[in-house]
Amino acid sequence: MNRPPAVLWIAVVLLLLIPTAAGRLLLDLAGGVLLALLALPLILSGLGWIGWKLLQSRMISCAECGANGLKGAGVCGVCGTPYANAGDTPASAAAPFTPASDLTIDVIAQDVDSDS
Repeated sequence: MNRPPAVLWIAVVLLLLIPTAAGRLLLDLAGGVLLALLALPLILSGLGWIGWKLLQSRMISCAECGANGLKGAGVCGVCGTPYANAGDTPASAAAPFTPASDLTIDVIAQDVDSDS
């Protein structure tokens, strides 16, 4: 194990403690590196979020199977059904309006006699 000499550590500490141009340069450099390390994950996550939103805006859903594909495709990659409106809007937006009451299942609870 090669350890750096103690004189080297003493010189670095003196450069940081004594207000000289070299000490100020080392402090500014350390601060810049620390700021870059802290800001890099925030910048990358912001760019990833923007990329995800762009990808979502270029997707279209198949009216038959519900699989997602890119807007430029003419047919669904899963079931082969041609997209209704392959260019502008998703197929779900062009579908006619169906009330939610027609799509729900009514459940009625009943007591069952276990004696019979």
